[in-house]
Amino acid sequence: MTGLLAQALRLPCGAVLPNRLCKAAMTEGIADPWLRATARHVTLYRRWSEGGAGLLITGNVMIDRRVLERPGNVAIDGNGGFDRLKAWARAGTHAGNHLWMQLSHAGRQSPRYVTSEPLGPSAVQLELFGNYARPRALREDEILDFIQRFARAAAIAREAGFTGVQIHAAHGYLLSSFLSPVTNRRTDAWGGSIENRARFLIETLRATRKAVGADFPISVKLNSDDFRKGGFTHAECLRVVELLNAESVDLLEISGGTYEQPRLLGYAGRADSAAEPQRESTRQREAYFLDYAAKIRTVARMPLMVTGGFRTRAGMEAALASGDCAVIGLARPLCTDPDFPKRLLAGEIDEAPRYEKTVVLGHSRWLSGASPIFFIKLLNVLGQQGWYYQQIFRLADGQNADPRRGLLRSFFYYLWDEQRTAWNMRRARRMLAAGRMPAD
Repeated sequence: MTGLLAQALRLPCGAVLPNRLCKAAMTEGIADPWLRATARHVTLYRRWSEGGAGLLITGNVMIDRRVLERPGNVAIDGNGGFDRLKAWARAGTHAGNHLWMQLSHAGRQSPRYVTSEPLGPSAVQLELFGNYARPRALREDEILDFIQRFARAAAIAREAGFTGVQIHAAHGYLLSSFLSPVTNRRTDAWGGSIENRARFLIETLRATRKAVGADFPISVKLNSDDFRKGGFTHAECLRVVELLNAESVDLLEISGGTYEQPRLLGYAGRADSAAEPQRESTRQREAYFLDYAAKIRTVARMPLMVTGGFRTRAGMEAALASGDCAVIGLARPLCTDPDFPKRLLAGEIDEAPRYEKTVVLGHSRWLSGASPIFFIKLLNVLGQQGWYYQQIFRLADGQNADPRRGLLRSFFYYLWDEQRTAWNMRRARRMLAAGRMPAD
């Protein structure tokens, strides 16, 4: 193996990533009704471990079993399942790679079929098809409790055999919503200035570092910009990075967008977005957030990881050669080809298929139009999401991906599976409330 992609990377804590490729976090949705890891996690992550990436980051592992990103999330919140976590960690590190647990709280972005009372910095509702209830503003004692929950979950991850953790402070989830003046309208020590809005994240990092020690990798996932009017800006991102420089962060992943502006999926959203259009240079270089990473690089003292859009060896090598990032995050390509990193590093292939360009509804000419076909665009975004979820399910069941699967069929199967999983989860939640714990 030659080239920058194959080079090892020593992190500030002393841990070494065997190469520069990372399977970025993707929500799996395959936990059992009690929100514990399952045999499907073992199968899925063993395949990804054998696939050649030097680092795997799990999907959302929630610190609060009441408020989830989706049904089927794993949670660490008094629901048992430690031996299951150990099995997941063994499988995910089988090939000698790192496996980091992504720790998260969904905040206000928890759908109604998961919770009727989401939580946030302020009572600012997510207006998206009526699928999200008005959140309740957190009390300060709850914020302090959540800080310790992040830390405890990280300690459990280390004990179970995970080799690092990532704190999810992007995409509009709880920590991200504290950073945004749109969703954080507090007037206490947790709102107002960017330093106050970043306090939750900073205190979480300090508690987590104390819990896991100096030699355990801690990563942060951070928006480069919320891409919405009045939201968390790129200038504020740079200030947060300055604050993170003092907090022993080992890898900073650069992303962007929220549910209202899903740039993480390569989708620019409505025409009234306050964000600038995606630059042509960024499109040519593939990665959605590489231009932002170049600016963050001038401030950050920790290594950077960029995820979103990478498909070619040339694009990845160029990004590393520029110094704008040190790790390449891959997500969708590994849903259909779990061996993509290994084949790429071996020189067998130079490019991943771009199913996001071909699995669409309507003619491509329509999809480049203006606001009248907004809902067609949105259906493509949601349909593709369901399509990739179905591919993950197939891999977790020991099957190969099925690229011929139709978009609409995948979308409706996804909706059915979400509702079925949510129903089973609610039934298990009632059992837990009654003190009926399942066997581990």
